[in-house]
Amino acid sequence: MARILITAGPTRAAIDDVRFLTNASSGRMALALVKAARAAGHEVIVVSGPVAVEYPRGVCVERVLTTAEMLAACLARLPHVDGVIAAAAPCDFEPERRVRGKIPRQGTTLTLRLKPTVDVIATVARRARGGQWMVAFALEPDADPTRALEKITTKRCDLIAVNDLSAVDASRTALTVYDRTHARVGGRSGTKAAVAAWLVRLIETRLVTATILASGCRRRSRIASSAV
Repeated sequence: MARILITAGPTRAAIDDVRFLTNASSGRMALALVKAARAAGHEVIVVSGPVAVEYPRGVCVERVLTTAEMLAACLARLPHVDGVIAAAAPCDFEPERRVRGKIPRQGTTLTLRLKPTVDVIATVARRARGGQWMVAFALEPDADPTRALEKITTKRCDLIAVNDLSAVDASRTALTVYDRTHARVGGRSGTKAAVAAWLVRLIETRLVTATILASGCRRRSRIASSAV
């Protein structure tokens, strides 16, 4: 069985000491994945932004607030896992300047200048060692795969699961999964629990088993070489 790192929930980007940017990610899909992976016998580590869901007892959960904190936590855990499922929705932008204190209410408009945050899954994938696998999520209007297929290349992922905006903070979802060749490898709709169980089985078939077989081949090759 595998040791899997799952990212969950949103992150926050502070504007001042009391205000922040975030998104409506609830962490429900990640929670469903945690439960499905554990039910399949895998060990799970969660790096979670602020969510209201409760993770099962016995699961190692590291809580973070910002995108930078999520990245740091993932990189610290990366050497100890076999693969990553990036189900979180970290903030893509943050204010160029964080104001200390509280910005007073003004009669005029307030302009915020934003800069991109670090790309968590792309950075993690670049640091991955040989044999570690990466699965990303892409939330796209009408589940259009165009941008997702670009992401699977730029983020160096093995699989990408595309869902529609209606999945945000909902109990149901619909996923279409593509591989590195941009081939559609499957799709499923239903409750997030049912879809998560299906996705874990797909990951097991296409990634976990392949990694175990490759590791076994490398081990047999080393033994054969040492016997010569």
